[in-house]
Amino acid sequence: MLVTERSALFNKNFLLLFLIIIFFQKNFGQVYPDKSIHKILKSGINLIIDQKYDEAEKLFKQLDQTRKDIPLGKIYLAAVYIAKAYDYEEPYDDELIKKHLEGAKKISERLLKSDEKNIWSNYFLALTEGYIAYYDALRESWLQAFSTGLSSVSGFEDCLEIDKNFHESLIAIGSYKFWKSKKTEFINWLPFVEDEKELGIKYLQNAIKYSGYNSHLAIHSLIWIYIEQKDFNDAIKVAELALKEHPQSRIFKWGLARSYENIDPAKSVELYREILHSYPKKLKSNKINEVTLKHIIAQQLIKINKITEALIICDEILSIKGYSKYELDKISSRLERVKSLKQELN
Repeated sequence: MLVTERSALFNKNFLLLFLIIIFFQKNFGQVYPDKSIHKILKSGINLIIDQKYDEAEKLFKQLDQTRKDIPLGKIYLAAVYIAKAYDYEEPYDDELIKKHLEGAKKISERLLKSDEKNIWSNYFLALTEGYIAYYDALRESWLQAFSTGLSSVSGFEDCLEIDKNFHESLIAIGSYKFWKSKKTEFINWLPFVEDEKELGIKYLQNAIKYSGYNSHLAIHSLIWIYIEQKDFNDAIKVAELALKEHPQSRIFKWGLARSYENIDPAKSVELYREILHSYPKKLKSNKINEVTLKHIIAQQLIKINKITEALIICDEILSIKGYSKYELDKISSRLERVKSLKQELN
């Protein structure tokens, strides 16, 4: 079975829980009451999804400067910095990301203290803690991620207590229920351990049904859940639906390509090559993504008996020089697997 740095992340503990709580859901009745903020959120989130990080940063800086009384500018500035570094496989600006998230948490706690029944104040804190947990998970600080993630889920449950139709909460809780059940299958025979995988999927499907800002990361969560369940055709349908609205989005194309590996490896090769050639030319280095994608492509080519082509790609990978320490730390094990693959093919 193919393992990539990215797909491995989705299979560790509850990372998907933290990932899918990044974005607002789209239900019209849950639009933020300030129309100007609503417009910035809708535009900025779409810019992140479309990988227009500089434009998104500019927009959320404007929000942060003009509305210091709410945490949304800080939350989504952190979102931009995390998404950009994750996409480009660059080191995270730890100081800057933590500064924005800690600032957002202070504002959220202050708002919640003044009105504990305000649904948006509850949502701000749950969303902030979700981002903190997600960032910890990306850096593999699993204990911190798990602890803060549980607190985030509790916050989303508080939102549902206030308004049972607050579908943003369903995204986080649904994903949590699925992955918690998935990771505790070995003890689900115990009377106090429930199997809530199907309920989690149902929550996500219901969240997607009521769209307004965007349901994109609920969709993204479902793609990887279907892949985990080996429901590859369902994963393809969901990914293709998302790509109709955001055809250049690498986050969805990765899921689509992974889904095709078990159905049509030639199609997956085509998609992985599209991803490889979609990164901006201005990047100082894209070696991690290049090595990862070419390795995956080589493995898929082997499935369709294109051995010579796979060998050429292995040679291309092994000819890359000038890695930074950060890059080597990330892909040294993969480079060893490429060497082993080449030896097996010769």
